[in-house]
Amino acid sequence: MYTLKELEKQTDDQVVVLKNSQCKANFHADGRIILDFESTNIIHWFRAIYHLATSHKIIVDNYYGFLAVTNFKENVLCVQLWHAAGAIKQFALTDPSVEFRSPRAYKRFVDVYHRFNYVVVGSEKMASIFRKSFDLSSEHILRTGIPRTDFFFNKQEMKAAEESLREDFPVINKKKVILYAPTFRDDQLNVAELELDIKRMYKSLSRDYVLFLRLHPAINAEFKNDFPGFIYNVSSYPNINHLLVITDILISDYSSIPFEFSLLEKPMIFYAYDIDAYHESRGFWENYEEMVPGPVVKTTEEIIEVVKQNQFNLQEVSVFANQWNQYSKGYASERLIQALYTDEEPLQAVDQL
Repeated sequence: MYTLKELEKQTDDQVVVLKNSQCKANFHADGRIILDFESTNIIHWFRAIYHLATSHKIIVDNYYGFLAVTNFKENVLCVQLWHAAGAIKQFALTDPSVEFRSPRAYKRFVDVYHRFNYVVVGSEKMASIFRKSFDLSSEHILRTGIPRTDFFFNKQEMKAAEESLREDFPVINKKKVILYAPTFRDDQLNVAELELDIKRMYKSLSRDYVLFLRLHPAINAEFKNDFPGFIYNVSSYPNINHLLVITDILISDYSSIPFEFSLLEKPMIFYAYDIDAYHESRGFWENYEEMVPGPVVKTTEEIIEVVKQNQFNLQEVSVFANQWNQYSKGYASERLIQALYTDEEPLQAVDQL
């Protein structure tokens, strides 16, 4: 959204947004064309294909298989924003599961990644990861910072988000917020239970805290809240960054959320109850315990103990934030659009900013 607004601020280009049903963001505004990029809507699908064929800049934020067979016109730029400011687990060509893919599937992956003219990063650490994951050279890395992190440098927008959430959830005016935002696991598609003893947390922490849950849609659909007043399911809340503003303690695991949350320099707990199995199936970029900026625990009892004893080192969080948000300083969106619309090579333009 930050990229979109900055694009409209700096240029007069027609903006076309292609989205699917899983995207909850509201892109509607005067002058924009919003299309459902799904085969179920044939008219929108063909209009989307037309715009892909005639646009001079294509900005994507995830893996899209259609790029493998999409031949853009000469001088068209395809820019990958991705959806993570950092990475704990391996992905793309470094995902351990790739070795079990067919040669045809592997070629499709490579064709998609090679379609990117530039991949936007917030740090050299992430640049290194993208080079390996997407099989790209350094010249394809755009060091402008991550556009959506601009929010964390905008005090006015953060204040507005906080005020809105305090109206929606008055309880947070009296109690602190623990946000549990776990990574989705492939074997949990039909599992509605959490690997978290909520009853125990309720007994131990409900006097001073509430527990917000940010669950994957597959789990969220079946989740039953047995502790209203303590548990608040915010899985459908459209903007995770807004939730982070009112979060006092984040509980995560292998998710990318901590990379952005670290900009707020607040405590984090890493609930890695299945670390050995997850490491074997997905792989980590670094030693997990040394990489994450907070206590690593494997049980609910340990979570409670860490919270009660305030066992956090915020200096670690600050160092982590600086490492992974090296180029994200509050004006990433501005730098990105300037880089893409300069007459010079984007990387050279960024170096001059």
